[in-house]
Amino acid sequence: MTKPFILREYIFVTMFWLVFAAAVYINFQANSDKPSALFQTIVLVIASFFFTHFLTTRLLPNALRAKRMKLFLIQATGVILLLSFIYSMIFTYIEVNSKNELPHDFVDHLPFLWKGFYLALPASFLINGSACGIKFYQEHGRIERDHILLQQAHLENQLKLLQDQINPHVVFNILNHIHILMKTDTKLADYLLLKFSDILRYQLYHCSQNLVPLSQDIEHLQNLVEVEKLRWGNELEVNADWSIGHKKPFIAPLLLVPFIENAFKYVCRLPGHRGYVKISCMEKDGFLLFYVENCYSELATHKKKEGSGGIGLQNVQKRLKLQYPNAHELTIVAADNVYKVTLTLQLSDNNEQ
Repeated sequence: MTKPFILREYIFVTMFWLVFAAAVYINFQANSDKPSALFQTIVLVIASFFFTHFLTTRLLPNALRAKRMKLFLIQATGVILLLSFIYSMIFTYIEVNSKNELPHDFVDHLPFLWKGFYLALPASFLINGSACGIKFYQEHGRIERDHILLQQAHLENQLKLLQDQINPHVVFNILNHIHILMKTDTKLADYLLLKFSDILRYQLYHCSQNLVPLSQDIEHLQNLVEVEKLRWGNELEVNADWSIGHKKPFIAPLLLVPFIENAFKYVCRLPGHRGYVKISCMEKDGFLLFYVENCYSELATHKKKEGSGGIGLQNVQKRLKLQYPNAHELTIVAADNVYKVTLTLQLSDNNEQ
């Protein structure tokens, strides 16, 4: 990306000086013969290029880095006056002298020098002003490009950090389930190990991408729900409805995991009370309609307020703001010991975001 930008910069600068040289040559040719006009053009363009190049590549960048623009204005004024004097010398000793209109006495040269200096000031100011304007535009382009790259890297680092906070939590819960089952039901523990390998494979080989196929992420959620159902057995009533169309939309990986995790983590487990978890996930017309409902106890709510389990929900809210700005609607309602999460998400048609 940087090399094409530099190449375009050189092409632009070259075209600027070629157009400038052509305009100067046409102007001189109207009042002088071709050899004299060509010689004046070469001298004037070389002098202009030297001074403007020094102004824009040395003085201006140093002033920008040091934030000393007042000093730069003084330096730029000096360069403009010096270049105007050189233009005056070219006008006096090349153009006027070629017409034998120049007096022999040097004192008599001063009116011609002053006239040339006066006429050259607007041209010198225009040339240096244009060159500085072009340089400012180029520097602004570089700053804007660097800002975009830095912002993109910052967002990627934020998303990576948020995903890293989610993954170990999921892995820890599953390992804890398997550890308990190893003492009571080895066949079920073996089955869960297979599910665990599928979960790890998904996290290791797919979650490093910004977007993954929705079908893969839903399969990962189904594995998590099945693990939870097997863990709780008859203590919980779990109803899950998954409806994905034939299209292959994409979604940010592990985005929905915290909602399901929290539903099972904070579901009501009071003695003599059978808790429930309802999950509905439907894709329609490029939108994901996700709904989770669970009953909860006041004790679980109190623990959440103390900060013992809110990091997953905070992370998913941050990820939604980063990855789906103005493309999601999240509603969380907790009332009458029922916790409801409703998420409407606009899916991507490709894996680029």
